[in-house]
Amino acid sequence: MTISTGDRVPSSNFTKMTENGPEAVASDEYFAGRKVAIFSVPGAFTPTCSAKHLPGYIDKAAALKEKGVDEIACTAVNDAFVMGAWGKSAGADGKVTMLADGNGDFAQAMGLTMDGSKFGLGQRGQRFSMLVEDGVVTQLNVEAPGDFKVSSADYLLEQL
Repeated sequence: MTISTGDRVPSSNFTKMTENGPEAVASDEYFAGRKVAIFSVPGAFTPTCSAKHLPGYIDKAAALKEKGVDEIACTAVNDAFVMGAWGKSAGADGKVTMLADGNGDFAQAMGLTMDGSKFGLGQRGQRFSMLVEDGVVTQLNVEAPGDFKVSSADYLLEQL
């Protein structure tokens, strides 16, 4: 079942790269007691994700935080090493937290997976953005296949 606005984010685990190596991040703790703007991309270093999606959130980080967002996170079905390298190369440090969904558990629990096999990507997370307040989805913007409109930082910023 696909998650909807008003639903609680399902329990899952992410991994983020730190100075000390990969660190487990439990979704229940991560979203508890704060407002998080999180967006999902099909893959790190892929064209639209690298040219538009992640840079848009990096550029709009201050504006999102001015509207009450406590943290901005990017997730993808990639490992923590790839997500860490992508974030570093894009200048995300201090602006966007890179959360690896290495096995796709979060995307699957959300009901927001896609099959990228014909592109050699396997099972991935769909492109989406959402606002989560104290673990509950208050905004959810899922892209149509191949689109990049409603999951952008600009679109989410207009919803705040």
